[in-house]
Amino acid sequence: MVEIERVSKSFHKTVKEHTTEVKALAEVNLSIRANEFLSIIGPSGCGKTTLLKMIDGLIPYDSGKISIAGKPVTAPGPDRAVVFQTFALLPWRTVLANVEFSLELRQMRAQERTQIARDCLQRVGLGEFETHYPHELSGGMQQRAGLARALAVNPSILLMDEPFGAVDAQTRQLLQEELLELWQRERKTVIFITHSMDEAVYLSDRVVVMTPRPGQVAEILDVPLARPRCAEAVRRDPKFVELTNYIWDSLKKAMGNGHTSA
Repeated sequence: MVEIERVSKSFHKTVKEHTTEVKALAEVNLSIRANEFLSIIGPSGCGKTTLLKMIDGLIPYDSGKISIAGKPVTAPGPDRAVVFQTFALLPWRTVLANVEFSLELRQMRAQERTQIARDCLQRVGLGEFETHYPHELSGGMQQRAGLARALAVNPSILLMDEPFGAVDAQTRQLLQEELLELWQRERKTVIFITHSMDEAVYLSDRVVVMTPRPGQVAEILDVPLARPRCAEAVRRDPKFVELTNYIWDSLKKAMGNGHTSA
């Protein structure tokens, strides 16, 4: 589905007229299967978000190749949608109008886009809140609205950049469960960035562990937990505990191998 082959990316920073090169990613190789839920975890500054943006086509890569279903990624496309950590809702628009926004950009007829937006709000449990404004919603509800907006364009790939990082622990667990239920129904390909080992293991089919900057794939781990998953049962499963501990040890080992973290 998504093929990442020897992808590298550097940025240039200028401070007091001195320009330095910051290498974010180096020779990244990764294959992501259709309908897979794949999480990427690694230290801050290892290039996780940069990689996600390159898959979306928001920024170019310096070398290598990223392709989706055999076609090189050169720009954003209708087959992809991003859900960010910050809710990124337009404060002057209602929840319904926020979800319609990307459909407006595609010049869809008003009646059709409103129906699609209402359907997506129902799917994330916000059907009764379509006339509310973002400031009237809790953080969890705002994130559901952001997810509904992404679903409205019916992407085959959901790119999620720490989408639950800005909500409290209780809301985060609830959103994780709701996301899994949604994924079970719709079976989209999900690429999920997180700092949480528990979250990565609970949600995913596989977990990619990255090294500190410049980011490379250190390990790809299969998650041996049956689906559908019950949060309480999964978190008591010895395989869950063993894998989360292994990932933590793997990250500590990678950070001790002379890489520079930011």
